[in-house]
Amino acid sequence: MDLAPGGGGEAACGPGRYGGDPGEHHPDRPLAVPHLIEEHPLKADPSAQLKLLEIQELDARADLLRHQLASLPELDEIAALEASRLDLDNQSRDARIAVDDLTVEQKKIDADVEQVKTRRTRDQNRIDQGLISNPKDIERMQHEMVSLQRRIVSLEDEELEVMATLEDAQRTLDSLTAQIEAADERLTALRASRDERGVEIEAELTQLLAGRAPLVEGFPEDLLALYEKLRTNRRGVGAAELRQRRCSGCNINIDAAEIEVIRKAPEDLVIRCEECSRILVRTPESGL
Repeated sequence: MDLAPGGGGEAACGPGRYGGDPGEHHPDRPLAVPHLIEEHPLKADPSAQLKLLEIQELDARADLLRHQLASLPELDEIAALEASRLDLDNQSRDARIAVDDLTVEQKKIDADVEQVKTRRTRDQNRIDQGLISNPKDIERMQHEMVSLQRRIVSLEDEELEVMATLEDAQRTLDSLTAQIEAADERLTALRASRDERGVEIEAELTQLLAGRAPLVEGFPEDLLALYEKLRTNRRGVGAAELRQRRCSGCNINIDAAEIEVIRKAPEDLVIRCEECSRILVRTPESGL
């Protein structure tokens, strides 16, 4: 047991009733009993010390609400889905580029086919109309038309390959588009659920903080400052009830010698737990 503000171990404690961790100190090892007289012992009216437990209870509930707000179940799924959607966006962009490039290529081949067909038809018409009478010229044009026909066949085969590739690319793009739409729909639902739950928690938190304000109004500044400092250093728990000879902050039983010192201490003397350094508040349930 320490007398505030001096003394007290610096061992951090885990959660008990107010966030303490059972088993921090071996129950068979007696606690050290420091000198009762400090150079500047902290004192506070017993009613203020009891009120500190109310403040601690509100702060613990507020911390829990903040934790709930920061760890809503929707948050992890939203983060994962947003990352997945970003990847889908990148894939969709690449697929769109592929579709656009293949479309351009198909149009170019189609234009080439039409150009060759036009030339073949023109030459055939000249022959059919008797516009070319020289046998050598006729023979040369006929050979050229055979070459044009082979070129047409080659271009059409190439176009069929491009069209098949384009169809595959379009299916990929359509699939990615559908996945993005599904992801957006799910994200919309998750964000709505997150916001709805967030509003509820924030409303409850606001109500808690509003209830805390009257408790700290006019509260001893030195005691409140010590409590806030301990809350920062002790995982949100700055004050703990001494209940049935046990610190409810670290859940360590206090031995008989220490209890005797506490029993004899003035009621307005602020006591600190020897193990966890938290403010130890005496109540009718302390077992003194």
